[in-house]
Amino acid sequence: MDRIDLNCDMGESFGAYTLGADAAVLPYITSANIACGFHAGDPAVMRRTVRAALGHGVALGAHPGLTDLVGFGRRPMDITPEEAYDLVVYQVGALIGFTQAAGARLAHVKPHGALYNMAARDVALAEAIAAAVCDVDRSLVLFGLYGSELVAAGARAGLPTAAEAFADRNYTADGALVSRKRPDALIGDANEALARVIRMVREGRVRSVDGSDLTLRADTVCIHGDGPHAPELARTLRDGLEAAGIRVSAVARGDAR
Repeated sequence: MDRIDLNCDMGESFGAYTLGADAAVLPYITSANIACGFHAGDPAVMRRTVRAALGHGVALGAHPGLTDLVGFGRRPMDITPEEAYDLVVYQVGALIGFTQAAGARLAHVKPHGALYNMAARDVALAEAIAAAVCDVDRSLVLFGLYGSELVAAGARAGLPTAAEAFADRNYTADGALVSRKRPDALIGDANEALARVIRMVREGRVRSVDGSDLTLRADTVCIHGDGPHAPELARTLRDGLEAAGIRVSAVARGDAR
């Protein structure tokens, strides 16, 4: 049977500011990427999100980002590989503390936003992030864009890796995500997103914005919890995938590449 993990970036509220529809999304996903306080989130939000995810049987993942609350971690920054290593060790370590306090275990790491996209292209940054994850816990699954330097670096470091595709983002002809500065960056129609994900799983293909077909492998598919229609998208994907005979389950360490 075909299988896919459905993950969501969440835990991105901060102090008095609420962002995302975490409670409405959690019943439909299988993995949660939890912000660790640098691009979003704070200690209280981390604690609450870990416990909420566990209540739904959702696998726990760390979502480390750049030190950029104002820009939500989506603006590139000129950081060194050593700084990337420190950022990831610090943030993953913080979330591990909350998972252990809840009697649970962290399952995966997925860099956030600009750090994710930078590491997809930059070998040195990718290797620094992979080394950070490996040094903290080499059993953690490293999520990264299919065909990216991050996935390749994780494999070289001996980490289990999961190739990630995106349900609510468009792709350029070279397999990168369309910049959020462009009006065609996001896919707003839940049924269109579902059809694309089914094709990703069944055929390993996705249509780019220029109309060409791209080959990809999807071990896990992401939606964004801060999207305006995140709960509808999550529900449509979960129900539609299962109706199509595709099993939706978290990436197990033994299943990762």
